[in-house]
Amino acid sequence: MCTSLLLKDLSGSVYAGRTLELPVELPYLVAFLPKGTKLSSKAGDHASLNYDCKYDVFGIVVPNGSADDLKVVEGLNDAGLNFSLLAFSETHGPDDTFAADVPVLSAIDLGAWMLARFSTVAEVKAALEEQPVLVDPLAALGGVVPPFHYTVHDKTGASIVIEFFDGERQVFDNPTGVMTNSPRFDWHLTNLNNYTHLSNVDHSNATFLGQDFIQPDSGIATVTLPSSDTAVDRFVRAVYYANFSEKTDGQDATIRQLGHVMNKFDRPKGASVYSSAKASALTKSAGDLTGQSAGAPPEFITEYTSWITLIDLERGAVFIRTYNSLGYAKFDLATLKEQASTPKIIPLEALGQHAFDADGLMAAH
Repeated sequence: MCTSLLLKDLSGSVYAGRTLELPVELPYLVAFLPKGTKLSSKAGDHASLNYDCKYDVFGIVVPNGSADDLKVVEGLNDAGLNFSLLAFSETHGPDDTFAADVPVLSAIDLGAWMLARFSTVAEVKAALEEQPVLVDPLAALGGVVPPFHYTVHDKTGASIVIEFFDGERQVFDNPTGVMTNSPRFDWHLTNLNNYTHLSNVDHSNATFLGQDFIQPDSGIATVTLPSSDTAVDRFVRAVYYANFSEKTDGQDATIRQLGHVMNKFDRPKGASVYSSAKASALTKSAGDLTGQSAGAPPEFITEYTSWITLIDLERGAVFIRTYNSLGYAKFDLATLKEQASTPKIIPLEALGQHAFDADGLMAAH
């Protein structure tokens, strides 16, 4: 569940793509928070951390009990900083050793805090050195400790992964720009040593025991590319496509190219199933939150791609496609800034689109 990657165009501009998979639909909202919006984070019994938005912020969010407490799942600010929250089952710690009067940031608010306050990955890293952060239970998930890790990119291509495990907070520089789910990020990097043979060059001719053989089709270069939807395989596959997909000239062309790349990680319902008895705590709490746990549980559960985002960090453009949509909806931070001086929120499901009706277009020619 969840794949995140970066692409660059021929000029070096940076674009981010991500998917989100769950077996249920959370009450996702699309939110625009203009500069000056007041935000707050509360961790346990500690003093609240209160702050204002220095930047315009756009994101996909989930309300934590009310529309006044929004948790950012995916977002972008007008400085070109991008944040993604992805599932990470190994989340643990750190222990709470801070004084009660110390303003502590809840880990689930990392997205809102970063996008509101910082413009670069370097600024985020420096701020994290000073800001206490705790992973505490989340009401929106029925009191479950949020099992997530977090990726941050900026428009220079700088990228980090933030993880909480073994009672410690870890901030990894991410030279690949790719992240999926468990295991830990450093494990995924080490695992890439097992795939040094990967290439996008088709080798379609061979001679065995004096006999020539020819593969008549294209695409054999990917024969050893991991194909399952596990986090381990998706990480390798995402690195492959981020590395080998054709670099395009221009922003519109690169967004289209990124859309094709992200199609490689788009999971339809039923592609794989597992027993509902093996549902994770996150899945169970998500079902409770949405009311989808009422009644007898289904025998099997299937995870699918709830939505995909394509983000142009330089232009401040976000493209969103939901499971029930055949096309992308586009949001432009500059346009939103001109049109909205107060926070704006709409349900994500409002973006569902049917196929474009082209009958009239044809009849007009």
